[in-house]
Amino acid sequence: MANCSLLLLLIACLFVDCSLGLTLSLKLVHRFSDEAKSLWKSTRTGNVSAKFWPPRNSLKYFQMLLDYDLKRRRLKIGSKYDMLFPSEGSQVIFFGNEFNWLHYTWIDIGTPRVPFLVALDVGSDLLWVPCDCVQCAPLSASYYSVLDRDLSEYNPALSSTSKHLFCGHQLCAWSTTCKSPNDPCTYKRDYYSDNTSTSGYMIEDKLHLTSFSKHGTHSLLQASVVLGCGRKQSGSYLDGAAPDGVMGLGPGNISVPTLLAQEGLVRNTFSLCFDNNGSGRIIFGDDGPATQQTTQFLPLFGEFAAYFIGVESFCVGSSCLQRSGFQALVDSGSSFTYLPAEVYKKIVFEFDKQVKFNATRIVLQELPWNYCYNLSTLVSFNIPSMKLVFPLNQIFIHDPVYILPANQGYKVFCLTLEETDEDYGVIGQNLMVGYRMVFDRENLKLGWSKSKCLDINSSTTEHAKPPSNNGNAKSPIALPPTNRQAIAPTAARTSSKSSLSASYFSPLLLLLLAAFLVACWIC
Repeated sequence: MANCSLLLLLIACLFVDCSLGLTLSLKLVHRFSDEAKSLWKSTRTGNVSAKFWPPRNSLKYFQMLLDYDLKRRRLKIGSKYDMLFPSEGSQVIFFGNEFNWLHYTWIDIGTPRVPFLVALDVGSDLLWVPCDCVQCAPLSASYYSVLDRDLSEYNPALSSTSKHLFCGHQLCAWSTTCKSPNDPCTYKRDYYSDNTSTSGYMIEDKLHLTSFSKHGTHSLLQASVVLGCGRKQSGSYLDGAAPDGVMGLGPGNISVPTLLAQEGLVRNTFSLCFDNNGSGRIIFGDDGPATQQTTQFLPLFGEFAAYFIGVESFCVGSSCLQRSGFQALVDSGSSFTYLPAEVYKKIVFEFDKQVKFNATRIVLQELPWNYCYNLSTLVSFNIPSMKLVFPLNQIFIHDPVYILPANQGYKVFCLTLEETDEDYGVIGQNLMVGYRMVFDRENLKLGWSKSKCLDINSSTTEHAKPPSNNGNAKSPIALPPTNRQAIAPTAARTSSKSSLSASYFSPLLLLLLAAFLVACWIC
């Protein structure tokens, strides 16, 4: 600590113009030397683990030095691959009512690899699959009308690359059941849907991926990820929502995009695309086209714990409403879109005013929406679209209307916006259809552009396809309840830092600051 105090004194002298002639000499200490190890031990209790301090010239010693070099290189040259997607293909699948109107993709986990059909959810962080089941949804294809193969159950004991996470692991800091570092890391996640949860313990294993370069070349690789061994599910997870697991894509430190970026495999960004035909794609590392529109993510209580954005105003048709701005969570785990009560009332009032001269409002008990209309097929009428306006006049246009098949000469349509008692809204996947949505976590912004969502690896073997509807709307009967996911408590933390003008720093001061940091690290 004496070295640190001396350096502080020297820096203070520079600011108060001390008239001292000084000659500064610094001693270099290797990070794995005996001297550095001794200094490290003197400031900490207990023994220094060989995991962090390998014997000099051992295999582990050189491996750790190589790992440090690789990390430095990644910082300089960026990610190893342009884009990644699941080894089963980049295709996203939509099954409609059968699987609660969520979007899914196939992933492979473990050695040997086992396929899972997981729901895609940007509103949560955890990747979990049914595992060593105590209470899980049925996995037999015969239970579901749209599957042509059974779903899988994960068994860590059968994977040669699986490792149990213990409480001492840095990614288990949020567990509430830990009593000692050697206890198994358990988890329990409660979601906003009524009585919906998953619980079990945490595992580290391999996720199988395919790389895609700008030159069109492909290669297979494995990435280490953490996942929940979901032994017990409840609520909507037992009723058809995500029977084979969920891939959380949130900004937290356990989500798949975060772990892929930390390994230096791909940029810290990904895209989702849902098309009008019940398909789409997911790409890790995709930063979108240069022509896309963007808006910044907003912190939640000072942290970027979820994908929040700020809407400045909401437009119905050509009418942009006054004081209709709000903050919204972008969440593919929500089937529909939810608005704060005050904004919702303004929008439905304006929508009703614009359509009531051409359509008759009706009440349909089997549908969850309050604003449904009968429209004569003989009437030529364009249903008003919706427009979300963001800062810098960035605009997101969509048509949140559900149209039922024509019946007895009439066409029925419903406004699929819902009211929430929260002070923020939720932009669900029904507003994302037809767009390439880019979640740029490096620059903390959301991007969007119109897209047909073509599968980047369409030659991949396909299975369990969604049923064809021949261009007709799917049956609206037995629509799912709200599917909003809870904001994950494991989101990465950010901290504000005070800034100093560069004009205050001389080269000598910068040298002393660097020396101070090095000396304090050793201390």
